[in-house]
Amino acid sequence: MALIFKIAGADEWRAAEAAGVFAGAAVDRADGYIHFSTAAQAAETAAKWFAGRSDLVLAAVEVEALGAALRWEPSRGDALFPHLYASLPLSAVRWTRALPLGADGRHVFGNLDA
Repeated sequence: MALIFKIAGADEWRAAEAAGVFAGAAVDRADGYIHFSTAAQAAETAAKWFAGRSDLVLAAVEVEALGAALRWEPSRGDALFPHLYASLPLSAVRWTRALPLGADGRHVFGNLDA
């Protein structure tokens, strides 16, 4: 099963859990799609857009569960990034966990397969 990853503020994620669906963060809604990263892209995404934030949640999402609303589009350095043109049903989320900062100030991802 292929996974992609969403980094979100803990408050945003708690609201999504209460609603049963994640409609996206403010930047997602402004862009018209929900931004995701692959495992290889996630650390750079965190460093670029979430530097210094310790109030984050990392969600692993099953690619197959998203259907045609998921598109792979060029972004940073022309790399293909997953973008979801729909709300994220929480039923597609395999797991979530806190995304803490390490002693070096970078986010600690650990094993993204588990």
